[in-house]
Amino acid sequence: MTVARTICLGFLGTIAISALLLMLPWSIADGSWGSPLVSLFTATSATCVTGLAIVDTGTYFSGFGQAVLLLTIQIGGLGYMTATTFLLLLLGKRSRLRHRVAVQESLDAAGLSSVSQLVTSTIALTLIFELTGTFLLMAKFVPEFGWGQGLWQALFHSVSAFNNAGFSLFPDSLVGYAVSPPIVLTISALIFFGGIGYQAIMEGFLWLRDWVNPNVSRFRFSMHFKTVTSTTAFLLAIGFLGFYGTELHTGAMTGESTGDRLWLALFQSVTTRTAGFNSMEIGAMSTAGLFLTIALMFVGASPGSTGGGLKTTTLRILANCTHTVLRGGDDVILYRRQVPKEMLMKAFAVVMGSLTTVIVAVVAIAISDPDLSFVEVFFESVSAFATVGLSMGITAKLSTFGKVVLICLMYVGRVGVLLLMEAMLGDPCPSTVDYPEEDLLVG
Repeated sequence: MTVARTICLGFLGTIAISALLLMLPWSIADGSWGSPLVSLFTATSATCVTGLAIVDTGTYFSGFGQAVLLLTIQIGGLGYMTATTFLLLLLGKRSRLRHRVAVQESLDAAGLSSVSQLVTSTIALTLIFELTGTFLLMAKFVPEFGWGQGLWQALFHSVSAFNNAGFSLFPDSLVGYAVSPPIVLTISALIFFGGIGYQAIMEGFLWLRDWVNPNVSRFRFSMHFKTVTSTTAFLLAIGFLGFYGTELHTGAMTGESTGDRLWLALFQSVTTRTAGFNSMEIGAMSTAGLFLTIALMFVGASPGSTGGGLKTTTLRILANCTHTVLRGGDDVILYRRQVPKEMLMKAFAVVMGSLTTVIVAVVAIAISDPDLSFVEVFFESVSAFATVGLSMGITAKLSTFGKVVLICLMYVGRVGVLLLMEAMLGDPCPSTVDYPEEDLLVG
């Protein structure tokens, strides 16, 4: 039982337990037993914080079922190992070395001596952001739905947004609040902070603490923080400008006022970062807008966050590697730091593994559901793999085999291609043989 297998089996166990709970009559609104396929699909989507659904969450599931779904989203966003370690800390038990290594890998954190502190701070940050989001959303939902339902709507959407899950209790997601500044800004902020990762949030907090206290030395940001924040800001700006331009005359924003188009473009740029909420009809978007969405979804969020995709650091490493090759350099430099060769190989492996997985899934769904267009199948596959949850409205129309393919895609996208391969193949055995080099034509 390697660390990779522990993490992968932990997610499978969470999916299985959640699926069983969602099948119970208490979880279904009409009191009947739930469909095994619907329960499994929903449990996988919640555990993998994707947001794809084949039923209307707000009407199909009862209050108990929605609570199970919310707990599953929380566990999936934190990560199975983080949630388990926190439970052990509450029980006063010490975690084993293997368990601490698994937590380190699941959070992309370095060092083992302060795993308990890392988990505690992660839980604390999560609660702070989710409770803050709940109070802000209550200002809009409580006057509309009353205290009981308004509080539940605010809590559910706050947890779903911070964990980049994309589940909504409204049939049209957030289309009805597409131009509501309190909803758009609150949900966007939760998605942003949940997508940049706990390490980046902690560094920002430490910098702010030292900035307020002038008597201590200023905190210096790591290369990880600089890379994550700058790349995220760049992608958000590209998405905002791109969606505003592509949907202006021939897409989903046709006929909207200038102010409404700005809100729609802003939220669409944020939600494609593995969040899954939509404030406009995805199927009505132009072809250019759809492919821009696919590209942003494929990149995804940042390492150690609640989102999926290739990750912003992978994109930045590959971009700087390309820049180095074009300039005839030998070393990849980021913020006056040299990127290790192992990181370059890992980045290329992530891209190749991700592309291969998506291509196989697209071919499989295209064979099982030949009536769907290529754009629809491609969009749905990337959305599932990157754990985004945006859909062109074909999720419920897929055949049983197509839905199973999406279930596998969501799982692979959440645990990671490399981690899953490591779990299947076992720990790598380093070779003691060195082979001679020989040039190969490339490009």
